[in-house]
Amino acid sequence: MDYETITWELADGVGVLTLNRPEVMNALNSQMRAEITQAIQAGQQRARVIVLTGAGRAFCSGQDLGDAASADELDLERVLREEYEPMLRALRTCAVPTVAAVNGVAAGAGANLALAADVVIAAHSASFVQAFTRIGLMPDAGGTWALPRQIGMAKAMGAALFAERVGAEQASAMGMIWEAVSDESFEAHWQARAATLASGPTLAYGAIKQALRESFGNGYEAQLALEARLQGACGQTDDFREGVAAFLEKRQPEFTGR
Repeated sequence: MDYETITWELADGVGVLTLNRPEVMNALNSQMRAEITQAIQAGQQRARVIVLTGAGRAFCSGQDLGDAASADELDLERVLREEYEPMLRALRTCAVPTVAAVNGVAAGAGANLALAADVVIAAHSASFVQAFTRIGLMPDAGGTWALPRQIGMAKAMGAALFAERVGAEQASAMGMIWEAVSDESFEAHWQARAATLASGPTLAYGAIKQALRESFGNGYEAQLALEARLQGACGQTDDFREGVAAFLEKRQPEFTGR
């Protein structure tokens, strides 16, 4: 499929979705949100990991405020329900692991798009900004759900109220993201991370995602039951049989995602 606001490349099981409006710091307009949603839904059928990154100097500057003639014409509730929610849901429920490779600033909805991925890897020069109060809004695009769970209520409240820049290294230290790496090694590093996931046990990864995400709504007994059910399914896979054989034979496993 051809896209106008993003690019999609698939090689060796790694699907790379690049936000491609560098002239506006990859701001999210209606077409881009639709294309991200379509690319994730289609890409998960063939890729074994999906990476989101940005073209140019930014990851994503958030909502394209020029997407409407005036602020009065921007129906934010409709846009969130009809355009953001499908995009975020596609990313969150993706059948394969998702990685946000944050190459530059991630602001507003762009920050929360990144935080919706399973793993966030950022270059040292990247930053995260809950910029909403700067224009009289509150965080959206899942930010009020993700931030308290990832960094705690005190840090989440401060990030939302003050709308201050959080550098990649600070974001890593506070648990907002998985890791921050030097700009020089950033691209090679996320590519190596993506390759590791692409060669791993895809069905087990899916079970991990489900179990961890559902744990916040489950009591202990319910979570134990969920673990047992999911692990039982993993135990019936070719990957489990291959993993055991490789362990006994003292070699690296060759997982197929089946």
